[in-house]
Order: sequence, then structure tokens, then C-alpha cells
Amino acid sequence: MKPILQLYRGYANEQELIVMGHVFKRMYDYDFQKKNFKNATSIINQFRIKTIQNFDIYLKYGDQEIHTKTLDDGYFKFCIPLEKEFNFGWMEYEVSLKYNSEIILSKGSFIRPHKGNLGIISDIDDTFLISHTHNIFKKIYILLFKNVNDRKVFKDVVPHYQALSSAGRNNKEEENAFFYISSSEWNLYNFIIKFTKIHQLPRAVILLKDIKRGITDFFMSGRGNHDHKFDKIKHVLEFYPNLKYVLMGDDSQHDPILYERICKIFPVTVTAVYIRQTGKSQKETTKTILKNMQSLDVAVCYFKDSSEAIMHSKSIGIIK
Repeated sequence: MKPILQLYRGYANEQELIVMGHVFKRMYDYDFQKKNFKNATSIINQFRIKTIQNFDIYLKYGDQEIHTKTLDDGYFKFCIPLEKEFNFGWMEYEVSLKYNSEIILSKGSFIRPHKGNLGIISDIDDTFLISHTHNIFKKIYILLFKNVNDRKVFKDVVPHYQALSSAGRNNKEEENAFFYISSSEWNLYNFIIKFTKIHQLPRAVILLKDIKRGITDFFMSGRGNHDHKFDKIKHVLEFYPNLKYVLMGDDSQHDPILYERICKIFPVTVTAVYIRQTGKSQKETTKTILKNMQSLDVAVCYFKDSSEAIMHSKSIGIIK
């Protein structure tokens, strides 16, 4: 069976390019048109994939062809030092693998952020995608039986994110760097890409949790340890130390605690933290954490509706 090459959006700074992906022995396309039980089958199939370990992968960069191999779970990652200056914005990269005498080629994209002062890091579930994470049974039901075309964003979240994407930019071609960092697994990458395109959310680098390779893993999707989110957020802030950051999350899981840790480690880097209220009332623990962030000169907003978040962003001068 011919191997399948899946690429993810990469990112670069002045010194380094990072691109990544998976090699699959078996992979099922997510059918975006299917309804009800057919959609459930399509979602569950995303967790029935089979990966190939130690497989040869080649990245074309300039005049070079750089070689690596996949890890145990079929994941690969190229971290390439950059020797010459290149453009800003979104650009293409090319990865290939060899199977028998055939070369299988795939193109992905990566961003080198325009010079500016803003990077936005956002969670996904219950931050912009309505997921009901606090109720595991409802979350699984919606994921299984609601097609991607029927899934909803919170009201006014799109204009807020679009305003943040263009904040401080006079050129419409330029965008601030956006990162969607979630506890969802790489299995749901294509679902997330499709959803963000449907709702015209800013194009972002998406960083997810290690891929799962079994149906039983599906029922634990997005749960368990969230340290990987902290590690990935910390990595982004270290990779782009000259940006000022806006962190977007919600109070359904661990975002306030993770963001507080980030603010303590990067006391001059985080400009604002936005936490969506997912229940009927605000959580006292979240209010205490946000108050502590405020004492570090971080602007905070604990909001129910995105219209409140937009007003707050205007009041602190992030957006117009």
C-alpha cells in the first residue's frame, strides 16, 4: 500500500525554519458532507490511522535536499538553520518520500511573521469553536454527530480575531502571526483547518497533541495532561522573542493556569490575556488567577460574549 504524506503549517524566524508532518500507512479522508452516523464513522476513522516509523523523508530547501526519518509514531520534524534572508508572510515548502521507484511529493506552507509587535496564541475548543468541553458526553456527541459545516463559532469571535490579525497593519497583505494551540490531537488537524476556513478565521500555525492510533483513544481526545500546551506556547514565545503576545483561552479546563505560568516566565512579553466564561457564572479560581496576572501589568479580560473582548481590545489600544 502506498504511503500517505500529511504536511502541517510550519513557521520560521531569522535563524530557523520548522516544518512537520506525518507519514501514514493508512489514513481515512474526513468527509465534510456526511451527516449523523456517517459523520460519526468519518470522525472515528480519523483515530483508526496507521503510521510508518523510521521512513525516509526529504525536504527541498533552496538548492538542498535535506534528509530525515519519521519517529515511532510516523511524525517528522525538520528544524533547519537559515543561512540567508528571505521574505515575510506565508510561503511554500516541499517534502517528498520515495516508494519503490515512485516519488510522492507534497507542498505545505509556513509563515515568517512580518515585522511588527503582535503575536496571537489561541486555544480552540470553547475559545472559538463551541465544543462543551466541560461536559465530556456532550462534547463527544457533538463531535460525532455534528458535521463540520454545522459546528458553530461564538458570536463576534470572528471579527475580533480578524481585527487582531490586522492590528497595526496598513497593508492588507500583511497579517500578525496567529497560533492555534490545543489539546486536540493531530488526528483532527484537517477538521480544524476546514472549520477555520468555513468561518474565515485567520490562517494560523496549528500545534496539536501527539497523534492517537486507536478507537479507544478517541474517547480520551483532548483530555489528560495539558503540559504539551504549556511547552508549545513557551516554545513560540522563545522562538519569536520580539513579538508582544495576546493569549486567548477559556475557563473550561486549564488555560488560566497555563497562561499564568507563561506570564510569570515572560513578564514583559504578554500584553493581554482573554478568558472566555463557559459556565453560567464566573469561576472564583479563574478570577484570582487573572487578578494575579494583572499585578504583572498584563491586561486581562474575563468575558462571556466576544463583544466584551472587542471593547476591551479597543480600550487598551490593541485594535481600532
